[in-house]
Amino acid sequence: MLKTVRYDGANLIILDQSRLPGEISFEICRTVEDVAEAIIRLKVRGAPLIGVTASYGLALGIIKYQGSVLDRDLYFQRIKNILASTRPTAVNLFWALQRMEDIYKQSGDLSTPELGRLLMSEAEQMFAEDIKINEAIGEYGQELLHKDSRVMTICNAGALATCGYGTALGVIRSAYQRGKIEQVWACETRPVLQGSRLTVWELLQDRIPVTLITDSMAGYTMKLGKVDAVITGADRIAANGDTANKIGTYTLAVLAHQHDIPFYVAAPLSTIDREIDNGDLIPIEERPAEEVRQIFGINATVPEVNVFNPAFDITPHDLIDAIITQQGIIKPPYLNRL
Repeated sequence: MLKTVRYDGANLIILDQSRLPGEISFEICRTVEDVAEAIIRLKVRGAPLIGVTASYGLALGIIKYQGSVLDRDLYFQRIKNILASTRPTAVNLFWALQRMEDIYKQSGDLSTPELGRLLMSEAEQMFAEDIKINEAIGEYGQELLHKDSRVMTICNAGALATCGYGTALGVIRSAYQRGKIEQVWACETRPVLQGSRLTVWELLQDRIPVTLITDSMAGYTMKLGKVDAVITGADRIAANGDTANKIGTYTLAVLAHQHDIPFYVAAPLSTIDREIDNGDLIPIEERPAEEVRQIFGINATVPEVNVFNPAFDITPHDLIDAIITQQGIIKPPYLNRL
């Protein structure tokens, strides 16, 4: 699988996911503003990857800083705020930026070049940690699946959404290696089509059997008895287990409950926001209307129609059968166990 983000010694190189699967293209980010723009425009996406990429962006900003040491603290806060403002829902972003700020505050009297190297080293460490975390999630999660499982997923919670291997797709990958996956049902995930563009592409590269469906076909597919489990990723999990994930996830959870199908969430511990009591308090990002009005730049409706375009929804904890983390499988009641 292609490396989603890397530092080449001068700039940040990102895989432009907005062009997949038709074109494999890498973009050079020379400034913090470039990194922030890449996150906003979904060239970089997926909660874990957003966090790590923002960390790289902070390190890049300090490495390229030419100002006075006396002004460096103000500059650090400014670039941190630029990156923090990109995507409000994914808590991994804020977790990663806080981790970098902690390193910055503990750095003592380092020169700017030394500080830049220290922060970049921390970002590289976070990248490596994320892969190990995802592999652990996969190992724990595969235990929930039986032989010849047919699994449904939405959006892309795979190697492209992380630094490698994936969360929900990490579970699927680990299960497939043990002969447990007969079929993956990939919901296309309107309006940006992360399921059809990215998840399908990933799974086919790994030769994992996948069938694409539109989001509206999920319920009927379940009714036909063709789904044994639903596994999704997460962008933020509240203290009580309520989970924010890509729009359409809540619908899948309701449908899974109706058809007595287990619904699982796979996410690193950094996705759990213990400061938020429940899902009602999770900020939900609303994205541009053109994402719904158009498909690949072509109008799909009347251009002036009003659009409601929340990027995420909230799945209540009582619809989630288990949350899979790198430290094990958490089952209800979540309030006591998260």
